[in-house]
Amino acid sequence: MEKSDIHARMADGRLYLPLDETLQMEQLQRLELLYEYNATRPHEAEKRTEMLRKMFRSIGEGCYIEPPFHANWAGKFVTFGKNVYANFNLTLVDDCEITVGDYCMFGPNVTVATAGHPVDPSLREQAYQYNLPIHIGNNVWIGAGAILLPGVTIGDNTVIGAGSVVTKDVPANVVAVGNPCRVLREITEQDKLFYGKGRPVEL
Repeated sequence: MEKSDIHARMADGRLYLPLDETLQMEQLQRLELLYEYNATRPHEAEKRTEMLRKMFRSIGEGCYIEPPFHANWAGKFVTFGKNVYANFNLTLVDDCEITVGDYCMFGPNVTVATAGHPVDPSLREQAYQYNLPIHIGNNVWIGAGAILLPGVTIGDNTVIGAGSVVTKDVPANVVAVGNPCRVLREITEQDKLFYGKGRPVEL
C-alpha cells in the first residue's frame, strides 16, 4: 500500500493495516519524542513546552501536560487551543485528528481514543483498524478516568463526569455522566452561585 494512501485511510475512517512497515518506522520516530518528554524533570517546564510544540500538530499558549503522557503518535494529529491542562496519564490514541479547544481540563487517567477495530473476528485477526476524529470544544472539563470513544464531539463548556464512557456526541453547556455517558442536567445560573456539593461561591 502506498504511504500516501495509508495516511489517507488513517484520516478518513477507512480500514487499513497499522502494521505497515513504513508506518511503523514513522511511528517509532514519533515515540522517541514522547519518551524524551516523559523523561523530563519537574523543573524543565520550558523544555516541556518546546517539546509539545514539536510533537503536536498545533498547540496554543499556556498548555501543560503532566507526565507521564501517552500517545500513539506523540501528538502528530492533535490540535490543542490555549490554556489546556492535562493531569497525569492522559492517553491520546491519536491515530487521526483530535482537536481540543481553549481552557480545557483533563483529569488524571483520561483516555481519548480515535482508533477502533471491526467487530468481525476475521478482520480483527488480520489486524485491521479504522479511525474516527474526536472534537472537544472550548472550556470543557473531562473528569478523572473518563474514556472518549472514536468519532465523538463534546460541545463548549460541558463537564464530563469522572469515569464516564462517552460513546455519542454530548451537547454544549451540560453536565454528562455515566456508562454510556448521558446528559444529567444543563449548566445554569445556579452554578455561578454554588459549587461542589452546594458550597457557595465566595471569591
